[in-house]
Amino acid sequence: MRRDPVLRRAEPQDLARIGEITVAAYASFTLGPDDPYVGRLRDAALRDREAELWVAADGEELLGSVTVCPTGSPWREIANDDEGEFRMLAVAPAAQGRGVGQALVAHAVGIARQEGRRGVAISSLVEMTDAHRLYDRCGFVRAPERDWSPVPGVELIAFAFAWG
Repeated sequence: MRRDPVLRRAEPQDLARIGEITVAAYASFTLGPDDPYVGRLRDAALRDREAELWVAADGEELLGSVTVCPTGSPWREIANDDEGEFRMLAVAPAAQGRGVGQALVAHAVGIARQEGRRGVAISSLVEMTDAHRLYDRCGFVRAPERDWSPVPGVELIAFAFAWG
């Protein structure tokens, strides 16, 4: 019987492993090891310093992570001041299909609710269709008016989740 993952803030000893998990989770969406974005994916320590890095764990095994982007964080991209935002949702390939991604999304949404936000906004590569299905299951809807391109050739589509 599988246990629900424990969700907690990343600890210093987690950072290298989370970086590798993030690179592995995003591997099919990069241009390979020389893609400059791979270094950004790998740098979990930077995300932990400049935002909030949360991990999903089963005992000592790290299953995935999500970067929650508080107001003022350089990691925020599209959220309004009254919204939460998260980035770089990553689940270890061996842990995919176990509900880890859904638990991490629910946790990020829960943080926004606790902070009194009115919703959450996120963006994703067009090609990340598995993630889009997850966001749909979690209650997010497409927000095409927020679609954007951070650099030429990279198109991001937006999703939003709001509550009353």
